[in-house]
Amino acid sequence: HVQLVESGGGSVQAGGSLRLSCEASGGTYSHYRPYCMGWFRQAPGEERENIVSIYTSIGIPYYGASVRERFTMSQDNDKKTVYLHIDSLKPEDAAMYYCAAGDPLGLVWYRVADFGYWGQGTQVTVS
Repeated sequence: HVQLVESGGGSVQAGGSLRLSCEASGGTYSHYRPYCMGWFRQAPGEERENIVSIYTSIGIPYYGASVRERFTMSQDNDKKTVYLHIDSLKPEDAAMYYCAAGDPLGLVWYRVADFGYWGQGTQVTVS
């Protein structure tokens, strides 16, 4: 199984920035086994939603329309790590942020149910 570990969350003032990291290990995750990696978030009482996903073999991120301008996803395949940089944080960005991985075959990049591996989440608080 692929293990995912997020880090970088915390409490930030509105207008600030954060960079979240997600390191993958285990299973067949490697340069030779492409995955789709996604960042999702879930606020209390809300459904989990996709922010952005990337197909590791291509390296082009796909952004949800509502967050594209302030969120940037990148990857470092050598480190088996994906990142989410968030600029101009707003109070409504406060949520648990999750990293996920899925087999790209048949996967829809924004669909929660298509991702089979999830990290434990990292909390982002905006004051």
